Amino acid sequence: MFDFFSALIPFLMVHIIFDFYLQPNKWVKAKKKYTYRSTELYFHSLLHGVALLAPAIVLGIDWRSTACLVTIVAVSHFIIDLWKVRATNGDKFSYFIIDQTLHVSVLAAIAFHMTDGLTIDAVLKHDKFSDGVVVAFAYLLILKPTSIVISGVLKKYPISSKDTDNNGLIAGGELIGYLERLLILTFTLVGSYSAVGFVLAAKSIFRFGELNKSADRSMTEYVLIGSLVSVVITILIGTLVSVGLDAKIK
Repeated sequence: MFDFFSALIPFLMVHIIFDFYLQPNKWVKAKKKYTYRSTELYFHSLLHGVALLAPAIVLGIDWRSTACLVTIVAVSHFIIDLWKVRATNGDKFSYFIIDQTLHVSVLAAIAFHMTDGLTIDAVLKHDKFSDGVVVAFAYLLILKPTSIVISGVLKKYPISSKDTDNNGLIAGGELIGYLERLLILTFTLVGSYSAVGFVLAAKSIFRFGELNKSADRSMTEYVLIGSLVSVVITILIGTLVSVGLDAKIK
């Protein structure tokens, strides 16, 4: 018999291949235009189910379970995709995340059902489960909560409106901050501090031109304060997780 991940990983590989690489753009457009009348939607969903025959045979799954696997995946994929293409704002990124989460959840539930001896209680009592929860909490902590802390710190050092550049992307700075902290925390957890330095150096190079144009020194100091607070908080959290809880990802 196979374990949970031995089943889930092949299932996910099939999903990724057929949902991203083997789905032409004309199929996507046809699904949006014709919804449930689109033959591409039916064919795409059927392919997802039939493609799982390969991992099912390799894993030695019996024919009845294989038939159920193919049917459940094909039908669920059809329902989820139909919901997405019929949604008013189906093209939004949030709908893409929900769509993929539902697909993966179906595959995970099937793999969980087929797994020999795996229970939720066993997962909760696993040695690394608590470490995983702490690491996940650290990633959550460095995003929105850290942004709020940085915003609170910067309010003490206001800059004049003439120094503010309004030509940037809406919320672009916040997204850059998220990505920067995700990279720094990941590199800190794996102990790659030289990579952290590379991220900071790269950001400094890109920021140099913008700051060099500012006639007022306050703008430069404002950006430096925000960047340093962001870096200090992220490295501190990463170090506490790595050293204090011994939860390095290797």
